[in-house]
Amino acid sequence: MGTTDATTGHEPAISTVRREIAGARSIVVKIGSSALTDLHAGLAVDRLDRLADALESRMAAGTDVIVVSSGAIGAGLAPLGLRRRPTDLATKQAAASVGQLALAHAWGTSFARHGRTVGQVLLTAHDISRRSHHANAQRTLDRLRSLGAVAVVNENDTVATDEIRFGDNDRLAALVAHLAGAQALVLLSDVDGLYDGDPRKGGATLIREVGGPEDLDGVVAGSGGALGTGGMASKLSAARLAADAGVPVLLAAAESAAAALGSADVGTAFAARPARMSARRFWVRHAAETRGRLTVDDGAAAAIARRASLLPAGVVAVDGTFGAGDVVEIVGTDGALRARGVTAYDADEVGQMVGRSTSSLPEGLRRAVVHADDLVAAR
Repeated sequence: MGTTDATTGHEPAISTVRREIAGARSIVVKIGSSALTDLHAGLAVDRLDRLADALESRMAAGTDVIVVSSGAIGAGLAPLGLRRRPTDLATKQAAASVGQLALAHAWGTSFARHGRTVGQVLLTAHDISRRSHHANAQRTLDRLRSLGAVAVVNENDTVATDEIRFGDNDRLAALVAHLAGAQALVLLSDVDGLYDGDPRKGGATLIREVGGPEDLDGVVAGSGGALGTGGMASKLSAARLAADAGVPVLLAAAESAAAALGSADVGTAFAARPARMSARRFWVRHAAETRGRLTVDDGAAAAIARRASLLPAGVVAVDGTFGAGDVVEIVGTDGALRARGVTAYDADEVGQMVGRSTSSLPEGLRRAVVHADDLVAAR
């Protein structure tokens, strides 16, 4: 595992990944529900103000900052007289409709103390999964930054459904970090980092840095709390997603926001993969909504692992309704995910091609089912 506090008994020297995060000229900062809201009192304005002050210090130093803010549902509970986070979709959406208004107003009021204008950007999973919407969201964020406004992003809980939700704003933040071309992602919540066990039970050690998947062997992450849908499992997944896309990540406590956004010498830092993934490949792997599934034989699965195109002869089954240009999952005969890719044909056409050699097909069906350039192998 990475170097831990327990190893030395004092703060380790600032590492390369922490210097990258501290020196990043564009960052996405995700703030969890528990850092902004109280179950009984609603929005905690004093905490929000302290966070805005820390964000302003980073922006004043010359960094572009996009805020991904949770808390809409939590902010709507107290005004509606709800004593706990609802479990049914309609009540969640009702709470969000009240809370989003309060949350946007609070961020606007807080940043106004520094002469900043806030723009609210509400996204759904559909906005990220469809390429045209994805590009529109990117242009909106870029234009807000060019105009000197602070973009505050949230999932549009008032219209999102259980079927199309991001699942939590941690994943949304990781997607936005890549969408906006950010150089770092900072996840702030009520936890001060990643531990090798449950810190509430004692005996757990803080993992200072994660250089790769091997540093996570044996780590058990839990689910969310009373106010949010995240939890450590969500944050760990988001951190790995962003790092895989070439974006270094810092996971820290919101109460340490000043240090996290300054020297970055707190919490857990996740190193990014050496080469940033292209926008298209990232979209195929992480953001696109899949429309169907292709099952392939062992030979095709091995070819895919070598970054070869998927040919008709290797396909053994087709599931779902999809068109040419849609993203599909590619699985082995054991059901394990092998890749995701953009299919060159619709489902009916692929159905006619199953198991056939390219030379035996009509002239118009002799291309690869999924070309290597449109294929992203599973990790």
